Amino acid sequence: METKMVTLKINDISVTVPEGTTVLEAARSAGFNIPSLCFLKDINEIGACRICVVEVKGARSLVASCVYPVSEGMEVYTNTEKVQHSRRLTLELILSNHRMDCLTCSRSAHCELLQLAGDLGIDAVRYVPDNLMPRIEDSAPHLVRDNSKCVLCRRCTAVCRKTQEVGVIGPNDRGFATHIGSAFDRDLNEVDCVSCGQCIVACPTGALAEKDDTDKVWAALADPTKHVVVGPAPSIRVTLGECFGMPIGTNVEGKMVTALRRLGFDKVFDVDTAADFTIIEEGTEFLHRLQNGGALPLITSCSPGWIRYLEQHAQDMIPNVSSCKSPQQMFGSLVKTYYAEKMGIDPQDIVVVSIMPCTAKKYEVRREEQRLPNGCMPVDVSLTTRELGRMITKSGFLFDHLPDGEFDEMLGVSTGASVIFGATGGVMEAALRTVVEKITGAGMAPLEYREVRGMSGVKEASYELPGRTVRVCVASGLHNAKLVLDGVRNGSLHYDFIEFMACPGGCINGGGQPIQHADVRNFTDIKTLRAAALYQQDEGMTFRRSHENPVVQEVYQSYLGEAGGHKAHALLHCSYIKQKKYRT
Repeated sequence: METKMVTLKINDISVTVPEGTTVLEAARSAGFNIPSLCFLKDINEIGACRICVVEVKGARSLVASCVYPVSEGMEVYTNTEKVQHSRRLTLELILSNHRMDCLTCSRSAHCELLQLAGDLGIDAVRYVPDNLMPRIEDSAPHLVRDNSKCVLCRRCTAVCRKTQEVGVIGPNDRGFATHIGSAFDRDLNEVDCVSCGQCIVACPTGALAEKDDTDKVWAALADPTKHVVVGPAPSIRVTLGECFGMPIGTNVEGKMVTALRRLGFDKVFDVDTAADFTIIEEGTEFLHRLQNGGALPLITSCSPGWIRYLEQHAQDMIPNVSSCKSPQQMFGSLVKTYYAEKMGIDPQDIVVVSIMPCTAKKYEVRREEQRLPNGCMPVDVSLTTRELGRMITKSGFLFDHLPDGEFDEMLGVSTGASVIFGATGGVMEAALRTVVEKITGAGMAPLEYREVRGMSGVKEASYELPGRTVRVCVASGLHNAKLVLDGVRNGSLHYDFIEFMACPGGCINGGGQPIQHADVRNFTDIKTLRAAALYQQDEGMTFRRSHENPVVQEVYQSYLGEAGGHKAHALLHCSYIKQKKYRT
């Protein structure tokens, strides 16, 4: 059906846009930026903050442009004296209930509220908050909430409820007492939070932040008795540059390695290598179930936010989940066993630091089910991309001037299959590259499986293999995961292999990734730009299938034995268990 177009005037400029477009979007297309605070496209479209108000000829009052649809012949004015006065007064009232410790706030360089104050010309606050004290809630392993900095935009509650369908936070009380919290104001560790951190990247201020564990890393680096090893996840190389103002989707792998080495880490390895091990173990597990009648569909276990959700809300599906540890945990397991033995280092003296796109990894490193036979936990500290960015800044490195470095080889060689783990569909495609070749024979399998790529919330495909059709599904964002699970349970959906990622778009959009202003998030396809950089690196890799990785081959031959064997299970697998589900 042909899209109906609407012509209107914005600041006396004629603009033609599709019917149903909001005034805010129409203005943007015409080159006019309307400030906003509560608006996140497709997530929080409630017109509550009133920062985005505009004048519409014939309307009795100012209207919220983020929810007001265009109409034929409409005349809009986005920056009149009346509009400016309203925005400034509204923002001053918001600031009157906001603790302003901007110099020491973790979001001082990326605070939308601070930028709004500058853009709207507020150089003094008439309604200064009186003795507003911090209101800290830090019970969860991944997050700190300070409601004294909350502006009640509800972006965090919208993403938790709508995108993730977890809904553990929302507005409590009424009027001036309104605040964001869990039901009955319980601590976050007493509700069904999955630690995904999507609320953090949605928040426009410093009201939500990841727990900063950089002090633990600085202490380890300063301790001469500790051997400190670091490994970044696949997606970090295409997002870290954003912390230093580089364009979205810039691959900074070489500069990242150099920065890590200059920070003082004894070894700089790559979690991509562990991702290749994940495919070998998970692919072996899938083939065993496919050929021997195991529980299908097999469901991936790389995303700890998804695993947390499964263990609380879909306990009947636990037998379907792969027993493989995530790449982060496999990485730590190999460092504290294979690497420790090769180098003659007591694993108790090794500190493993991971750089992750994910705040749920901070929860994962504490899981007792992951403990190794030698008594060690695989990973000691998990940092987000943002935390690494702060460490680099604190050290005074000019990141964009750093030369390119290379990973240490023992656990630093990877394939294109592991690189694409960072995007939704990447784990599935990597698995198919290996599994299909093992079924059909070397040289017989395609190298790319584009059907499972892209940012659609749910993707599915079927592949004809000797003796059977293999049906696969990829879903990202817990709302979409729930839809797929419901279909599998009621028999309307039939798959053999499913990839679930807690965060929409996968790890490239994780809760620990660099903060982007709502203006960028609303009008730029960040996920696609970041994913494209991963696929571009994949295309240029020497090895593009996980089983081709020479490090993986050597470790199995000299140390682990056969894939899926006893030793591999002891080190690279674990049990996922039923978790307590709280009433919300």
